[in-house]
Amino acid sequence: MSNSSENRPVIPVLTGPTASGKTGVAVRLLEENPRIPIISADSRQIYRYLDIGTDKPDKGLLEKYDFHLVDFVEPGDRYTAFDFVEDASRLIDNSVKAGRLPLICGGTGLYIKSLVEGIVEIPDDDFSIRNRLEDEAIEKGPKYLFEKLEKIDPLEARKTHPHNIKRIIRALEIYEMTGRPKSEIIASGSKKTDDFLYKIYCLLPPREALYNKINKRVDEMIAGGLLEEVENLIRAGLKEQVEKVNVMGYSELFKYLDGELSLDSSVNLIKQNTRR
Repeated sequence: MSNSSENRPVIPVLTGPTASGKTGVAVRLLEENPRIPIISADSRQIYRYLDIGTDKPDKGLLEKYDFHLVDFVEPGDRYTAFDFVEDASRLIDNSVKAGRLPLICGGTGLYIKSLVEGIVEIPDDDFSIRNRLEDEAIEKGPKYLFEKLEKIDPLEARKTHPHNIKRIIRALEIYEMTGRPKSEIIASGSKKTDDFLYKIYCLLPPREALYNKINKRVDEMIAGGLLEEVENLIRAGLKEQVEKVNVMGYSELFKYLDGELSLDSSVNLIKQNTRR
């Protein structure tokens, strides 16, 4: 395929915060043109069994239309932004060759940024290092690990919330495996395909309206059986795996079922975390 901008297909990307209406727009497009491939860019909807809390398209839509990168990763398994770029690029290429222009749809900014701008391949997990760091987080608290990150990689620390323990641990893990800060590795180069151009459409409702939609959505998830879904995950022996992937809506309800929070507090925490 030619790399000149005149010959490169322009791939539409539909993004925006949670509850901004992305799925509704995508479904309306599919009703007009059912052959559009939808490539999900949602890092939560990749996981099997996590349906209600991730607001996946229902099974009827998934069966009727051509959705990709939804409901295909086991909880606890590693799926990185690098994996997403490789999978999405392959799907885009296949769709374009078949004469069908796909739509990228989702709100995971890291996925979209990596696809559009490129991404550096970072080493695979070392679970012995990760387990030790997780134990340190439990024993000494997130602040201790965040202060370690500030010392070895201040650039990454400035981009990381002190309570984002998953990101903190990953940055420390990369440093221990490579001897180089994560920010330095990322700055050293990126993997990017030049076969496509991208046009981003971002849905940004007014803040008050968005927050009201988030609150309503969470209430509907609870009414629709989210707590029962979490209980089923525990009965299936998947609690530890789901906790590892730290998906909003599940972590908070685990705390309720563990007796750490009341149900109302857990639901309010889901709303608060979703608004961030």
